[in-house]
Amino acid sequence: MNKGQFILSIKGNVHRVCLLALISIFSGLLQAQTLRVGAERTEAYWADLSGKRIAVVANQTSRLGSEHLVDSLLTGGIQVVKVFSPEHGFRGHAAAGEHVANGRDASTQLPIVSLYGSHFKPSEADLADVDAVVYDIQDVGVRFYTYLSTLHYCMQACAENSKPLWVLDRPNPNGFYMAGPILEANISSMVGLHPIPLVHGMTLGELAQMINGEAWLGLPKTNNSSLRCELHVISMEGWKRSDEYLLPIAPSPNLPTQTSIYLYPSLGLLEGTCLSMGRGTPMPFECYGAPWLKASDGYRDTFTPINIPGKAVHPPYEGQLCQGIRLDSHYVEIIRNKPVLLLPFLINPYKVAPPSIKEDYFKSFLTKLAGTTELQAAIERGDELWKIQASFEPGLRAFAEKRQPYLLYP
Repeated sequence: MNKGQFILSIKGNVHRVCLLALISIFSGLLQAQTLRVGAERTEAYWADLSGKRIAVVANQTSRLGSEHLVDSLLTGGIQVVKVFSPEHGFRGHAAAGEHVANGRDASTQLPIVSLYGSHFKPSEADLADVDAVVYDIQDVGVRFYTYLSTLHYCMQACAENSKPLWVLDRPNPNGFYMAGPILEANISSMVGLHPIPLVHGMTLGELAQMINGEAWLGLPKTNNSSLRCELHVISMEGWKRSDEYLLPIAPSPNLPTQTSIYLYPSLGLLEGTCLSMGRGTPMPFECYGAPWLKASDGYRDTFTPINIPGKAVHPPYEGQLCQGIRLDSHYVEIIRNKPVLLLPFLINPYKVAPPSIKEDYFKSFLTKLAGTTELQAAIERGDELWKIQASFEPGLRAFAEKRQPYLLYP
């Protein structure tokens, strides 16, 4: 949809847009009244943590009501001795991929140990003064979102050092569907460790159970099938997979809106190309484009990425005018009604790219994001969209059956 079509669509569908807004408002109010996330179910885990020295794996989304989980635990007499922080840091201020150093929390004076970069797994020394670990981070349900890998390495470290781990479960805003290829065994990185679909439809609590149950803790290198974590999942009350969950706090700097969270599984793949997906603009993961795309090919919206410390450090095409497409709620409706990866975002620019661009259109990173070499090969062959989507189906059916014993919610 180009800009002109977008404006006409809005003008012609004012009542529909207003109705959607009202539904979202009432859904949010109902959600707040009925949903209890794992952190809020203090009766299910505080007594077990009492008297133990606790490390908390947390970021800005780790809330217990209006308070940060760490503050609530300290106020409740739980002995928190340190914080482990994921990508983007404890307060969520670091840009994607940006190095996050160890430090000390200004509010609580607790030491913060970064689990992103070269030190992605708690060491034996990190856990020496810890009796138990509590993990509470909001995920978005996409395999290449690194909070899942952080959970994996925390589980692995706890298993190796005989420390119990509590996972305080939270909703998956993309939990209503599964989509995309299964990660191939020989492709492993911080953006993909497990043989699961790109969109897996599970919560982190469910995935933690699956990682344990499927003996995946030995991944990626050791394949130690005997490794198990003493795992305690504090499940939610009042949530089911089909619910539309409106995130109260942005899970990372470049996913600031509900629309960006819904579009992230599809637009995230563009990070493996020479396209911009809006980093360095007010619309990250709500638009895409490049300077070489043309309005005559349908790319009529424009944006210019800029350097934004803590959000987009020297983003692709910094300072250059990009032709592209601004995405809107229309695409969210498509995903909610017929959940699939919107692969035309990836395929169509490749089709119209000049030969000099086409040669370098794909980066090696796409293989890590997709979890397979076949997606790029299919696009380069010119396979039709339906054929590419159909190729995912056998893996998705097998995964749907495999995950069944680990599901906690209807």
